[in-house]
Amino acid sequence: MNEKILFVDDDANLLAACERSFRRRFQLDTAEGAEAGLARIAEKGPYAVVVSDRQMPGMDGIQFLATVRQRTPDTVRIMLTGNVDLEQAVRVVNEGNIFRFLIKPCPQEILTKALEDAITQYQLVIAERELLNKTLSGSVKLLTDILSMVDVRSFGRTEKLRGMINELAEKMSLENPWELHVAAMLAPIGYVTLPAETMVKARAGQMLSKVEEQLVSNVPEIAARLLSNIPRLDGVAKITHYQNKRFDGAGFPPDDVKGETIPLGARLLKILSDLAQLQTDGVLPLSALSEMQHRNGWYDPKILAEVRACFGGPDSDAAAVKETVAVHVKDLTVGMVLHTNVLTKDGTMVLSSGHQINEMSLEKIQNFEQLSGIQEPLFVEVAK
Repeated sequence: MNEKILFVDDDANLLAACERSFRRRFQLDTAEGAEAGLARIAEKGPYAVVVSDRQMPGMDGIQFLATVRQRTPDTVRIMLTGNVDLEQAVRVVNEGNIFRFLIKPCPQEILTKALEDAITQYQLVIAERELLNKTLSGSVKLLTDILSMVDVRSFGRTEKLRGMINELAEKMSLENPWELHVAAMLAPIGYVTLPAETMVKARAGQMLSKVEEQLVSNVPEIAARLLSNIPRLDGVAKITHYQNKRFDGAGFPPDDVKGETIPLGARLLKILSDLAQLQTDGVLPLSALSEMQHRNGWYDPKILAEVRACFGGPDSDAAAVKETVAVHVKDLTVGMVLHTNVLTKDGTMVLSSGHQINEMSLEKIQNFEQLSGIQEPLFVEVAK
């Protein structure tokens, strides 16, 4: 089995016996005492299974397993103890949320079966989470693909943001990058509640009435409220709620939250969204990052430095420069960005400029081509 198991006990002889008994069957590590166990988890974790003695000097087994649960919640926890009473058993279950409670001396065949069952449980938890994440991400991707055909300005940048998040998440070793992905895709969802006239005026920088200003400023709150109704999206809702919040506490929502108390995902999304918007407006990456550097109090300086290191290299400006090329409908591929509107031969708008072609929009263009014909050539942007 490839899943790792950690045995923690203050008895070195018992740990040595465990290694002799199980090292051929399991991938096994040991640690003498709770502090050493936590250090081993920090160094080599996460582990699929952690087996701990109950009575150890310093931090006891109950406290240790409760800490393991906080730090690596997917790890399956097993308690070994020589003396047990009902009160102690209840405390272990409640605080450590253990999978098995075994009494010393524990026969090897019973402990082996418990380890096998624990590994199976761990694999089920991981597989279910991955399935849910993939299903959720796929559903969100479908939704944003549909919305991007209706409102390219709001949703057209989601693919670009996802690419930026992928690159940054790897370098920053983010724990839950899928939450940031989903937040980036659904952050604009509040804009669909705005009257079309208000949205046009806001984007054009025109004077808004007090009522319209309030509607626009409430967009993140609306998005958060909509998303909070979906199971497992609590973290995403918090990110979207604070997506426009400045690091110094200014901006929406008007509360006392500021600095590192703003959700990490919101701080990241604020920087990446502003960077993507500046580039959409024609500002090259180095100039955009320089401009953002001078916006005092807007961004988390540590994250901005990470973003600058990731996207502000010497070749970043050259890579951002796009060339416009003419293509026919049959030559369109997923990922191309429209430089001009796509129109039917009678002038009906199919898709607007700036839209990044996805499977759904490609199908839409092909359908219109068959029904009424598309004005060709189409103009798309490609890297030089």
